[in-house]
Amino acid sequence: MILRYNLFTIMWAAVILLTTLLPSSSLPSAFTAWDLLSFDSFAHAFMFCVLCFLMIVGMSKQFTYPKLHRYAVRTSLLISTLFGISIELLQHLFINGRQGDIIDVLANTIGCLLGIVLFKLIYVW
Repeated sequence: MILRYNLFTIMWAAVILLTTLLPSSSLPSAFTAWDLLSFDSFAHAFMFCVLCFLMIVGMSKQFTYPKLHRYAVRTSLLISTLFGISIELLQHLFINGRQGDIIDVLANTIGCLLGIVLFKLIYVW
């Protein structure tokens, strides 16, 4: 059953959704003026690194859907990246005091790629 192996992925995605859709007044401010090197960007990259890593592990362990097992890395990258883009669009369109940011999308995507590297370091190499 695929849900059994992806329970931590779903819980982590819920944490990401909750923290990224909070009003901006309840979030800490960034520590530096450089957008891509800010605390916010590192937080986005870390959160999506963990998300993509957990998703790859979950899809690799399940055998109910052989194609998901075989293409776990590609599928996880696609889903995680689209999840990050969707969150930024939700922030831009529906959350007062928050705005979607291309830098956050880039940080999310970098985090997803780092999650793949982490998976390969732990499980493949």
